[in-house]
Amino acid sequence: MRRFFCFTLILFLSACSDLGYYWNVSRGHLALMSQRVDIDVMLEQPDLDADLRQRLLLVQQIRKFSVDRLALPESDSYSNYVQLDRPYVLQNLFAATEFSTQLHRWCYPIVGCASYRGYYDEERLNEYAIQLKSQGFDTHIGYVPAYSTLGWFDDPVLSSFIDWPDYRLAGLLFHELTHQRVYIDDDTQFNESLALAVQLAGTELWLKSVHKDTQMSEFKRWIEYRRRVVALIGQTREKLSQLYVTEADDATKREKKQAIFATSREAYSVIAENLSYKGGFKNWFAGELNNAKIGSVSAYNTHAPAFLAMIEALEYDFSAFFDMAQEIGAMDRTARSH
Repeated sequence: MRRFFCFTLILFLSACSDLGYYWNVSRGHLALMSQRVDIDVMLEQPDLDADLRQRLLLVQQIRKFSVDRLALPESDSYSNYVQLDRPYVLQNLFAATEFSTQLHRWCYPIVGCASYRGYYDEERLNEYAIQLKSQGFDTHIGYVPAYSTLGWFDDPVLSSFIDWPDYRLAGLLFHELTHQRVYIDDDTQFNESLALAVQLAGTELWLKSVHKDTQMSEFKRWIEYRRRVVALIGQTREKLSQLYVTEADDATKREKKQAIFATSREAYSVIAENLSYKGGFKNWFAGELNNAKIGSVSAYNTHAPAFLAMIEALEYDFSAFFDMAQEIGAMDRTARSH
């Protein structure tokens, strides 16, 4: 209740134009929190679905590893479960102007600014997306299976990800818990790259510890697939950036913009075929491509290789790694980006 009243106060201290948005977000989140069921209590139920029981026990094992080996917070996060009525918990809206790959940023109380805007209410989301499009923005809506409240609440395990392959389930928990360990205000690229690095390094360590050789093979293939696709998206973003600074007229830029996207789709098809990968980004590339969509991926990956190199250099001492990450995060934004 204390957190609820603090959050409500924040709403009334915010700009009036944002009160509707903040109220809907807080209402959606509190509704989610009210549905939590303690996992230990669920495991005591003799009629609990056998498959769900196995997955919840696995979550507890992963959670213990995250504390003992990865120095992630020993909190009550992921000690509860929520059954959703859809395959995602909320949706994130990304936006960028027609001739820019830089994402639009929104600023919020406490957590600072971010390059996305989350919604539980799909109707409200679509209304705002239409408004942005009318102002000349490219928009992209991403489905979110999980998110972190940065320790403000005890984040639950959700039905939207409980049945993921073991390596993806572990990686997601490591990713979201990293946000509770280190979070720098107003820097989406830093936070998401950091969490991705811990996700990748932590998942590999966990798979080795439980001797899941088949899962390790699939995880390695997923990493290579993801590396190639993210590199392709980065190359596409760079081509677009170079196009937008030319002196070509708008009509020519629009035509060349679509040509770049067409080339990117073809290159993706080659990657997927070479690695025999049928899922992943298939639907992502099949749908509309625009600046916001391209930017939504770059926001999560820019600094991940540097963080992975730090983890390796520190010989996988995650306590030392998080201390160093916190020190870097305290630097001026320009300094820490280099």
